[in-house]
Amino acid sequence: MIKRYSTPQMGALWSDRARMAAWLEVEIAACEAWAELGEIPPGAVEEIKAKADFDVERVAEIELTTNHDVIAFLTNVAEYVGESAKYIHFGMTSSDMLDTALGLQLKRAGALLAEQTRELGRVLTRRALEHRDTVMIGRSHGVHAEPITFGMVLGLWAFEVKRGLERLERATEQVAVGKISGAVGTYASIDPRVEELVCAKLGLTPAPISTQIVQRDRHAEFMSALALLATSLEKMAVQVRHYQRTEVLEAEEYFAPGQKGSSAMPHKRNPIISERLAGQARVIRGNMVAAFENVALWHERDISHSSAERVILPDSTILLHYMLEKATWLVDTLLVYPDTMAANVEKSHGLVYSQRVLLELVKAGYARDDAYALVQRNAMMAWREKRSFRELLLEDDELVSRLGGPTVLEACFDPAYHLRNLGIIFARVERLTW
Repeated sequence: MIKRYSTPQMGALWSDRARMAAWLEVEIAACEAWAELGEIPPGAVEEIKAKADFDVERVAEIELTTNHDVIAFLTNVAEYVGESAKYIHFGMTSSDMLDTALGLQLKRAGALLAEQTRELGRVLTRRALEHRDTVMIGRSHGVHAEPITFGMVLGLWAFEVKRGLERLERATEQVAVGKISGAVGTYASIDPRVEELVCAKLGLTPAPISTQIVQRDRHAEFMSALALLATSLEKMAVQVRHYQRTEVLEAEEYFAPGQKGSSAMPHKRNPIISERLAGQARVIRGNMVAAFENVALWHERDISHSSAERVILPDSTILLHYMLEKATWLVDTLLVYPDTMAANVEKSHGLVYSQRVLLELVKAGYARDDAYALVQRNAMMAWREKRSFRELLLEDDELVSRLGGPTVLEACFDPAYHLRNLGIIFARVERLTW
């Protein structure tokens, strides 16, 4: 049964309705805080909590006149509340509400991203252990190097995703910050205790010092974590694209019954999800640049960051959540071809065992440079003439004699030798927790 994934929650988190609902959470929490400090009548707070609401279309209508979204929102809320609305936004500036609500939204977005990252990690771990003994060729510079297993590849990805999760959780903590400190951060018109109470109610950390806004290095760090995680997904996708090449075909994306790969060529089975992930990672990295540009603002604030954030934060969290879902599907359903992997190991005529031969010659008394020259000479001949590297070496009587007979040389071509220490690697994979 092939799993299907979807991402409705993340998109809903950034809707106009959800954004304004977060604004209202902040405003009500501030009213509650003022009441606890004895500055707002308890009855007024209860009335605000009972009546406060908003209508997204009405806010947009009011904004046509005010040209200020926060004032339009507060005006609409007052239409629901009545007389007690005078206590809403008391002593606050727009960014007290906006930045604290944004911290709330980013905390929730980070939690959704973290959970989907954990799901990807669980799938990677399971499939790594499934293929711990699936022998394939390791490549450096795209050229055959020495045998590995496909489980190693998947385990490597699992640990990288784990690091991405840890970075994401740290960055989410850094951005889950609120501030209720007034127009330039001096608490001139608001009791500092209001900030503490509001943040405690919302599960946020109060900014230790702010201007009119929460400082944007926090948001840049969050975007960096998103971009790096997206880049890790791209790394995995690029590898799958290589495995799916016709000349390689060691693994490929699942191809569903009825799926079509090309409008012109009926035979095509293309790595479309992997290619999609590679392209989408570029978008998030581009958005990261805008987040870095937002750090340097004029004095205690300007609003050049605001217009960019309204695009890059919703778009990047929604897109990364989608990418994580697709990457999870990709790994979960990946078609793996162990027989092709085994056949590809043999395509280099046994040259992948050259290091083992080199080391045995050194152990037999050859100088390393002499041993290297002997092995390389035979290796190049095997490559040019497409002959068995092992047979060429066995034809060298002096070499065979120096090694103490053909048995030692034959043993050099056993792939199990290269994999004998993998137990320690997979013990680490087994200890991964998600």
